Amino acid sequence: MTEQESPASEIAAGYASEGAALELGAAVIDGRVDAAAAVRLPLATLNRHGLVAGATGTGKTKTLQLVTEQLSAAGVPVVLADVKGDLSGLAAAGEANDKVTRRAQELGDDWAGAAFPVQFLSLGTGGKGAPTRATITSFGPVLLSKVLGLNETQESTLGLIFHWADQRGLALLDTKDLRSVITHLTSDEGKADLKGIGGVSAATAGVILRSLSNLEAQGGEDFFGEPELDVHDLMRQADGKGVVTLLELDNLQAKPALFSTFLMWLLAELFEELPEEGDLDQPKLVFFFDEAHLLFADASKAFLERIEQTVKLIRSKGVGVFFCTQLPTDIPNNVLSQLGARIQHALRAFTPDDQAALAKTVKTYPKTKFYELDTALTSLGIGEAIVTVLSERGAPTPVAWTRLRAPRSKMGSIGAEAVAAAVASSDLHAKYGETIDRESAYEKLAAKVAAAPTPEAAPEAPAPGKDEPGFLESAMKNPAVKSFMRSAASALGREITRGLFGNRRR
Repeated sequence: MTEQESPASEIAAGYASEGAALELGAAVIDGRVDAAAAVRLPLATLNRHGLVAGATGTGKTKTLQLVTEQLSAAGVPVVLADVKGDLSGLAAAGEANDKVTRRAQELGDDWAGAAFPVQFLSLGTGGKGAPTRATITSFGPVLLSKVLGLNETQESTLGLIFHWADQRGLALLDTKDLRSVITHLTSDEGKADLKGIGGVSAATAGVILRSLSNLEAQGGEDFFGEPELDVHDLMRQADGKGVVTLLELDNLQAKPALFSTFLMWLLAELFEELPEEGDLDQPKLVFFFDEAHLLFADASKAFLERIEQTVKLIRSKGVGVFFCTQLPTDIPNNVLSQLGARIQHALRAFTPDDQAALAKTVKTYPKTKFYELDTALTSLGIGEAIVTVLSERGAPTPVAWTRLRAPRSKMGSIGAEAVAAAVASSDLHAKYGETIDRESAYEKLAAKVAAAPTPEAAPEAPAPGKDEPGFLESAMKNPAVKSFMRSAASALGREITRGLFGNRRR
C-alpha cells in the first residue's frame, strides 16, 4: 500500500478544511492514535446539523463541552441544555492533570486551560438560572398539546380554543387565562360564540383542564407568563467570543415533556424571528437539543412532520442543530437523514434490543474499509467516538475512529454559589427576574363591559368566595358583551399569525 493509499493519509485528506473548522481529535488506526490524521468539523457545514450519541458514561457531555468551547472561541453563540448540572464548568478554566496532558501530547494539541462567557437560564422561577418564561399565546396549541399529553382529537379542540381567542385579540398569558377561556367556551354563551366553527365538548374540556392542572402542579404555572424570553438574548458575543447559554434543567428531570417541548419552542421561535441568511462561513447560532428522545416519544405524525420541516428550513437562518441522545434510533429517519455530522460514542450490545439498535446504527454510516463498525462501536473507550461529517464540498468524510481532544474549561460544575453569583450579576436576571402579572386582554374586555352602562339589568355581583371564571361567565350573559367583543377585536387587530408549531409569529 502506498503512502497516498494509507488510512491515515486518506482520513487526513477527507477532513482537510480550507476554511475554519473545529478540531475534534485524531484518528485511531490499528489501535494507535495517528496525530497526522486530524478529524475536523468545518464551521461552514454546521448548519447542516448533527448528532451526538452514545451510552451513559461514554463521554457525550465532554464532547458537547469540547464543541461548545471551540464554537464560542470562533464567536458563535451556543444554546445548551444542562440537564445534569455539570456543564457550568464552561465558565471556568480547566486545570492540567496527567490524563489531560497525556491526551494532549498524543493528539498534538497545545492544550491550555480557558474559560468562556456563560449565561444561566432556568425554566420558570424554581431553578438556578435567570427565570425563562413563555406566554400560552406564544407557545401555541401544537406544542402545548405535546406538553399536556393530548391525543389528536383533544389537540384539535385546543387549536379551536386558541383560534377563538386569537380572532378576538385575547392574549393568553398564563394558565389561568386559558382556563377561563375554556370555561367560557363550554358555557351556553360560549357555545353560541363558536357556532359555525365547531364546539368544545364538556368531556374534552375536562380532559384539557385536568391536564392543565397536572402541568401547574409540576411547575408549569411558574413557567407560563411574562416577561417572555426574547430569543435575541441567546445570540450574544462577549469580547469576541460567542456567549454560551446554559439552560439549567437539573430541577426538571422529572418533567421531561415540559423541558423537551420548551427546547422545541425556542427552536421554533428562532426560526420565526431570524432573517434568511443562506449558507454562511460559520453559523449564527448552534443549538444542542439534549435528551432528544423525549421530544419524539409519543409524538403525533403531524408533530413529527413539523419537527422535520423546522430542521430542514432553519439551516437557511444560519442555525445549526445537534440532537443529543443515547441511540441514533431515538431519532426518526426523516430527521436523522438531515443530520450531516455524526459523533457516535460507544454502544452497549448486552440484549437482543441492543444488538438490533447496533445493527441499525452501523447502517447509518458510510461504508468504510478501515473499520468493522459493529466491533468498533462496542469497543470505543471513554472520550472516543466514530465520526463522519460533511466536508466543505458537502460530501461525507471517511469514517474515523476518533480520540477526542480534552475540553479546556473545567470538567464539572463550578458549584451552586458560583452559579448564583453569576446569575445575580447578569443583566438577564434584571430583565427576567420579576414576574409581571398584568391583566390579560380577556380580563380587560370583561372589566370594560362590566363598567359600561347598558339597557339591560346589571349582572349580579359574584357571590362571596366565587372565583373569577364565574364572574366572567356572569358578565358574558349581558347581550352587550358579544357586540363589544366584536368591535374590540377589530380594534385590537387581526387574528394572530402562527408558525409551523402553532407558536405565535411576531
